[in-house]
Amino acid sequence: MKTIRLMAALAASLLFTQPTAAADAYPSKPIKLIVPYQAGQGTDVAGRYLAEYLARALGQPLIVENRPGAGGNIGASEAARAAPDGYTLLMGTNGTHVLNEYMYSSTAFDPDRDFEPVMLVSSFPMVLLTPPGSPYANLADLRDAKKAKADSINVGMPSTTARLVFELLKQQGVNSMRGIPYKGSATATTDLMGGQVQIGIDTVSAARSFITSGKLRALAVTSLKESALLPGVKSIAEQGLPGFQVIAWNGLYAPKGTPPAIVQRLNAELAGILARPEVRQRLLELGHEPGGGTPAELTAFSRSERLKWQPLIVQAGLKAE
Repeated sequence: MKTIRLMAALAASLLFTQPTAAADAYPSKPIKLIVPYQAGQGTDVAGRYLAEYLARALGQPLIVENRPGAGGNIGASEAARAAPDGYTLLMGTNGTHVLNEYMYSSTAFDPDRDFEPVMLVSSFPMVLLTPPGSPYANLADLRDAKKAKADSINVGMPSTTARLVFELLKQQGVNSMRGIPYKGSATATTDLMGGQVQIGIDTVSAARSFITSGKLRALAVTSLKESALLPGVKSIAEQGLPGFQVIAWNGLYAPKGTPPAIVQRLNAELAGILARPEVRQRLLELGHEPGGGTPAELTAFSRSERLKWQPLIVQAGLKAE
């Protein structure tokens, strides 16, 4: 009997010490961070910046791999299928983890079933853009174009969130526009500056350098009020559509089944990085409000976002193109 008890105690000890040992050994090789959008897009910019700090904190390279397509679904589904060992991570977004579920007939992954949340990384409004010589300088100009029965205004949409902004504008009476989907910011911006589309909708992060250099002009942001990320640019709500608000966000995720100790290690390291004043300042300069919090808080936040947007998407019949 004493032998049996000793064996049981040993088994229990192994059960509780193995995950800790695995976490202590983690990471022992490079980590892949999948960004499900084109290089240069807002999520990519934040992901690459934070990957440098996270690599130093973990003592291993963090290799950023862009896997764009289908509104982020291609990269997210690849991450969902990866081994749950902490060596494949995903920079998820409100597109991959909220909107796409209702806008695509199939995403090949489930936001809750296939991922372990790590932390909300950042949030940011979208911005409406035009070339500097455009006749559209504000939201009123777009609404007047409708009244004048002008030709359709082509609008570049490089993400699911941009599509949501576009559709909400049409719902609220700015319906002289025709949406043109793009796989990412780079091609959408090129066409906007080249005149193939007249309006762009993108993240502040992706557009900031073009705005500050004078290559593009900001018409409005999608936060409720003027954002500190783009001082002097009024919001859509402030320009005649009260209550209009669309906020994009990034969150770090791991495949479902990743050991809790590894998830907590990643959360702790990222929390330390986001607490650094120079990191917070740089993220603001890049167009991102720094995030934070626990894995459970990210889950609760994403679920609240689904409750907010699902009825509107279904009511409007929004489908990915």
